[in-house]
Amino acid sequence: MAERAGLAIDRGVTVDEYLETSVPGIFAAGDIARWPDRLTGERIRVEHFVVAERQGQIAARNILGHREAFSAVPFFWTEQYDFGIAYVGHAERWDVAEINGRLAERDCSITYRKGGKKLAVATIHRDLDSLRAEVEFERTIATFTKAAAGGTS
Repeated sequence: MAERAGLAIDRGVTVDEYLETSVPGIFAAGDIARWPDRLTGERIRVEHFVVAERQGQIAARNILGHREAFSAVPFFWTEQYDFGIAYVGHAERWDVAEINGRLAERDCSITYRKGGKKLAVATIHRDLDSLRAEVEFERTIATFTKAAAGGTS
């Protein structure tokens, strides 16, 4: 349907940082949207309800005329009986996966890197490690945003 409507498609509806599609004035958010990730520089799609909610809020503000970029750190989590896993960042491809802790005992963090750059962190029963990674990624994005705006303070 999106393709027939003339929207650019690439494993989802491609949008810019403002969640606007290739057709001016048409926005997409949630599971269908493939947006430019500030951490990796790649277009990504994350199918998680919190990402969809955040994108929907930004898209609505932009429909109303604001020019607000979507720059939230992508993440998801799941709890399956006694097994909890969280994932923050995005690593479609990586060179190294560093395990900190004991995977067999379901107590670890796994950091995914490409070219030495940290792209994502998966944690098993280590919520604090996941939150710390999210804060680190948020600070990285803030630094990119400030540099792009020409700010130094």
